[in-house]
Amino acid sequence: MERYTPNREEAYELLTKYVQDPSLINHALMVEAAMGHFAKLFEEEDIEKWRVVGLIHDLDFEKYPEEHCKMTEKILKEENWPEDYIRAVLSHGWITCTDVEPKHKMEKVIYTIDELTGLIYATAIMRPSKSLLDLSVKSVKKKWKQKSFAAGVDREVIARGVDMLGMELDEVIRETIEGMKSVAGEIGLNTELN
Repeated sequence: MERYTPNREEAYELLTKYVQDPSLINHALMVEAAMGHFAKLFEEEDIEKWRVVGLIHDLDFEKYPEEHCKMTEKILKEENWPEDYIRAVLSHGWITCTDVEPKHKMEKVIYTIDELTGLIYATAIMRPSKSLLDLSVKSVKKKWKQKSFAAGVDREVIARGVDMLGMELDEVIRETIEGMKSVAGEIGLNTELN
């Protein structure tokens, strides 16, 4: 039997079947864009796979928050998704809701940037420009230190992921901002500076 490989269109269709909340869809788009950017950065062959994993990672969060990741695993298995896609999705919840430790580069990236995209978006939306174009790493790091700002963002997860990737925090922030720029308009950020 030939292996089924989900494409972006199918992933988006499945996402919108389970997720209606615009902020959760925006989050999926941000993570998808950042994943695609990191795939290019690391010269990965299958950029679409990275993007699809990013897009679908919170599939169950709106309807089944108490069973986060577990329901996604069930849904994706029912949809005959490949094991490596499912494993990558589960790895983003390592320690918080799964015991699937990120091992492959794609898993380490989604684990790291999932929370980071939220912090970057929250920082951008608070700026007068409401844009990523003039958002500096320094501004994001300043907000990182304010624990009350975007309090839901788990900074420990990001730090652990950065260590796993063997990169500097500044570099990961810079590349995540870069990746998110491609969907800035779709997620309600300004794409031009006045």
